[in-house]
Amino acid sequence: MIVTAHSRNTPQPRSHRRARKRSSRLLPAAVASLAVLAGCLAVGMATDAEGDSSGPDPGNEVGAAGDDVPGRSESSVPRSGSGTFTTAEGDGGKVGRGRLLRYKVEVEKGIGLSAPKVAAEVGAILADKRGWTGDGQWAFRRVSGGTPDFVVRVATPDTVDKICGGAGLDTGGEVNCRAGVDVVVNLKRWLLATRYYDKDVPGYRALIINHEVGHFLGHGHESCPGGGEPAPVMMQQIKGLKGCKPNVWPFTRNGRPITGPPTQ
Repeated sequence: MIVTAHSRNTPQPRSHRRARKRSSRLLPAAVASLAVLAGCLAVGMATDAEGDSSGPDPGNEVGAAGDDVPGRSESSVPRSGSGTFTTAEGDGGKVGRGRLLRYKVEVEKGIGLSAPKVAAEVGAILADKRGWTGDGQWAFRRVSGGTPDFVVRVATPDTVDKICGGAGLDTGGEVNCRAGVDVVVNLKRWLLATRYYDKDVPGYRALIINHEVGHFLGHGHESCPGGGEPAPVMMQQIKGLKGCKPNVWPFTRNGRPITGPPTQ
């Protein structure tokens, strides 16, 4: 589940796109069948994290600068941290052609992530032509000083719960949120992804950023438009794909929006 809270700081897009214990008596064959099904659901074939490996936009350029730790398990992810943050230094170049939004990238201190590497990965996601710059409405530039339009913060589950809880949101130590100007990323999700994307953790990070920044841009949740279709980035894919194929981008390479029916 990915949750969000709205505030007066939320910019509105120029145009609204709404179209947008298992029993021990199970026979071995049945167990094998379930294992195969689970495997199929879990593989996010290194294209789009929550992306469609067989859709119109295969390929994934994000993740090369990330902090991937092979074999990392849930027990190795710290539950709590210092509650203080390091800001990635330096300013980035402008990406996109629309209204410019400035953002910072912050990483909770002492959690083993490099702020510059996280910033590079976030920057690659926001610069991707399949991202929120895809329709020409938005442009982004990373800054390290002043008052940004929004802040991407990667933090431990307890710190995420505290920040998001301050906005009236229950993240339960598991999920991310958008609270006012803060795009809050749960360290557990950043490192482990979900069962659908455990084979493509860097790609899943694109879904986190695009989903929560999408909320900041004024987009609400969407549902699967139909079996076999790519899942909208604003769909709460952690709850299940509902017949859709994995997808982490709001647009195709040619600028077509990937959307579904709006939900509550």
